[in-house]
Amino acid sequence: MVNRDDILLELGLLPEWRLRPRAGLGAVGQRAGTPVAPAALPPVAARAPTSPGTGTGTEASRPATDPGPRLARIAALEWPAFAADVEACTACGLCRTRKRSVPGVGGLSADWLFVGEAPGSEEDATGEPFVGQAGRLLDNMLAALGLARGAGVHIANVVKCRPPGNRTPEPLEIEACRPYLDRQIALIRPRLIVALGKVAATTLLRVDATIASLRGRVHRCQGLPLVVTYHPAYLLRSLPDKSKAWEDLVLARRTMVQVGSEARSTLPG
Repeated sequence: MVNRDDILLELGLLPEWRLRPRAGLGAVGQRAGTPVAPAALPPVAARAPTSPGTGTGTEASRPATDPGPRLARIAALEWPAFAADVEACTACGLCRTRKRSVPGVGGLSADWLFVGEAPGSEEDATGEPFVGQAGRLLDNMLAALGLARGAGVHIANVVKCRPPGNRTPEPLEIEACRPYLDRQIALIRPRLIVALGKVAATTLLRVDATIASLRGRVHRCQGLPLVVTYHPAYLLRSLPDKSKAWEDLVLARRTMVQVGSEARSTLPG
């Protein structure tokens, strides 16, 4: 079950910028031995991850690297290399605490794509998304739509590695993993995306909004229709909202029927 602890975990440390102390003085003109607040760091585009076991007390920092080649490589991935590339990823600190990466499961050209938040402990152990109690509820949600895991359904998460303690992924962790999700969508090209929970919805739609404000209407993501509903783990804790989730599934099913009708109307003859 995904917990919603609001705990931030730094992905890496950048070099510290501080004035050279003068004789008998500490940084920024303070006397030696006087506590000094850390100097503000200039804004940067990205922070580079560090290797495990380095540094003293905190992990040693290293200069940020150009993300361009990585983004280009991921954007060109095909299915045979996708999972291996995710497994080898070290773009954020989650690679140091995971047991297994969880790239996704299901049809490689599925009509339905369900996107959750991040793997939990059971997913981390098996390498497959939604296998715990929340996964069983998702299976029930699929059954309500006349679906099941398999060729017609692909299931993935925004973040491919488990955050420690099942906490909510940090923004930088989400951005580090975002290229993989974008590539999955491009490879699958589903007819409909269902965002499970706020993290999935706000990541896919690139907005900062509540579930309440996003539910009940059809959005667009990469030119594809997208419906927002609650994460199954949340529904396990908030049973009254199951009726709202059912409304979302009805909207998703109606949207899929409409998409199918539009597709048939464009066929020649």
